[in-house]
Amino acid sequence: MTTETLRLLWKSRREYCFTLSGLLLASYFIVAVTAPFIAPQDPYDPLQIQAWEASSPPGTHSGSGFVYWLGTDGLGRDIVSTILYGLRISLFVSITSTLIAAFIGLTLGVSAAYFGKWVDAVIMRVVDLQLSLPTILVALIAIVTLGPGIDRIILAIVIVQWATYARLARGVALSEIGKSYMDAARLLRLPKRRVILRHLLPNSMAPAITLIPIELGHAIALEATLSFLGLGVPVDKPSLGSTVANGFQYLLTGQYWISLFPGIALFALIASINFASEDIRHRLNPRSRSHGV
Repeated sequence: MTTETLRLLWKSRREYCFTLSGLLLASYFIVAVTAPFIAPQDPYDPLQIQAWEASSPPGTHSGSGFVYWLGTDGLGRDIVSTILYGLRISLFVSITSTLIAAFIGLTLGVSAAYFGKWVDAVIMRVVDLQLSLPTILVALIAIVTLGPGIDRIILAIVIVQWATYARLARGVALSEIGKSYMDAARLLRLPKRRVILRHLLPNSMAPAITLIPIELGHAIALEATLSFLGLGVPVDKPSLGSTVANGFQYLLTGQYWISLFPGIALFALIASINFASEDIRHRLNPRSRSHGV
């Protein structure tokens, strides 16, 4: 086989993987939005839970007339339903925190590059300090300080992620400040806030487009880790991470399905986001397009 043939085969295989991951990711969002309508039961409504059917294996017929295709957990909740409802919480927390962190980080990074001097020194020293610490350590400190709750875990993830955007935005903004449109803005004596928000920030956001999907996957993994440790979302609104944690104590008794299937759903979600982010990075990279790879 020639080199050109191998290149075309690799390209077609990669496009197939990207398409498959995109379809999987889209299906995740669809089932998360429609979970109340397609889930066999509301796993957090005590009136719909049959306690005597707890820890039923996959394929068990329920007394309500439907099949527990993935079994039930230790409280008698349908695993399929807990995955669908947990997916809603995981996506809401990760998407919200990622977007807020991106806005704060990009704004602070651009401001550091625009004002310079002590503003740049203060912001970037805080960024350097945070990025020198392990991510999970910063998250644990933040969530222990803030306390439990969905809004607090969102804030904790924002605290973890904003520094990455700030450093990226500062580097891009420094190269934009010397361009002609910035000189024109200074000559027109436009307000500094308008220059930052209307001119410098939008032109410094291009690299963040490829960073946001990556950080979204990190946010889902971080939220799942905190929830698995019992420091994430509340018990009455569990996510995929807490659903996996709920079944951990049953593994030694052979009831693997309680943790296995939510864990597979979590892994597939993060993997599809990573593939999608790689596809976005590839399509936005001029060098890749020019070489046709």
